[in-house]
Amino acid sequence: MPTRPIRPLALLVTAALLGALSGCGGSGDTAAERPAPTHTLAGGRAPEASAAAGTGTSRQLPGLGPRTRARVPDDARQVVVVTGEGRTSPHSTAVLHERAGDGWRAGERWPAHNALRGWTDDHRLGDLRSPIGVFTLSDAGGLLPDPGTELPYHRSGGFTIGGTGFEGEPLAGSFDYVVAIDYNRETGVSPLDWTRPLGDAKGGGIWFHVDHDGPTKGCVTLSEPHMKALLRALDPASNPVVVMGDAASLAR
Repeated sequence: MPTRPIRPLALLVTAALLGALSGCGGSGDTAAERPAPTHTLAGGRAPEASAAAGTGTSRQLPGLGPRTRARVPDDARQVVVVTGEGRTSPHSTAVLHERAGDGWRAGERWPAHNALRGWTDDHRLGDLRSPIGVFTLSDAGGLLPDPGTELPYHRSGGFTIGGTGFEGEPLAGSFDYVVAIDYNRETGVSPLDWTRPLGDAKGGGIWFHVDHDGPTKGCVTLSEPHMKALLRALDPASNPVVVMGDAASLAR
């Protein structure tokens, strides 16, 4: 599949650094600058520990209340539901649902991380919370070659990241594979693009990306095998979206 035009590399590298300050990663942090973590890994468990299969078919998307369901586009045939463990928890679970006749077929339950301070209905730059809502999934990219996705894939050295996360974990490799979550961004361009239709104060650079065993600044992270599985599963013809937030908010 031909890729769409992207901006010059110098701009992409600049955008990547700005994006790290807004949502994903945190390559600009130092131990002195990072806020003290307000949460710890529940029971010290690793993110992979709860990857139990949760397949099944249901008439409606599980866990979503009427307000949330109403925001899912009628033409969406793939829906990734990211359910946070709590409003202030950095732990969540992701499940890819696909339309099956008159219902939805659920894929495996994938452990995930979200932002350090949980979730918010009014995401702001630097608030260390992930935005609650329903967002389209239009573009992908990463430092490594396309693993076989049908989404437009933008490979760039601008996805390089270093440093450490909130719990001292290395961030290298976190942007090897990325799916842009269409919160406050233009679609049809690289995830590194810095255009913010709602203004810079509303943040941006919210992605699915490779998990680094710790909370994020706003993104949702999955293990590398699960990121590759997600990339290979998403089909632009199915108008994929993500529904994301803490369980109580999604049930509204």
